[in-house]
Amino acid sequence: MTHQTFEIIERSPTVAEHKFLWESVGWGHVNIEMTEQSLANSVYAVVALCDGDIVGMGRIVGDGAMYFYIQDVAVRPEYQGSGLGKMIMDQLLAFIKRRRHKNGIAFIGLFAASGKERFYEQYGFKDHSPEMTGMFTVLDN
Repeated sequence: MTHQTFEIIERSPTVAEHKFLWESVGWGHVNIEMTEQSLANSVYAVVALCDGDIVGMGRIVGDGAMYFYIQDVAVRPEYQGSGLGKMIMDQLLAFIKRRRHKNGIAFIGLFAASGKERFYEQYGFKDHSPEMTGMFTVLDN
């Protein structure tokens, strides 16, 4: 792969950009109206561009003081392995360090896609089972 220059911009992806990246990494299809509201309620977000094209994103949801949840870290498959995911994570974690309560802790959660656990382990994320178990449910029709 030739050397590529990425630009990380502090902003939410547009609904179209989010949909494009979401689907390009194989996460399925998204509901545009729901995505629009979800993006609007982000605590912080970044997008990554290469030659003006959207190639990655990441965002944070939560209360912005103590609880932060890293969401939607996505890099187009053809750019994975280029260091772009690390650039996005570095930017997200730097925001949390600046934003968290100055005398408190920051609890940072995320769900890793299957096979991506090692990427997040380099940032200190780990599976805490059996002492603690990450759980979730999905409400649908």
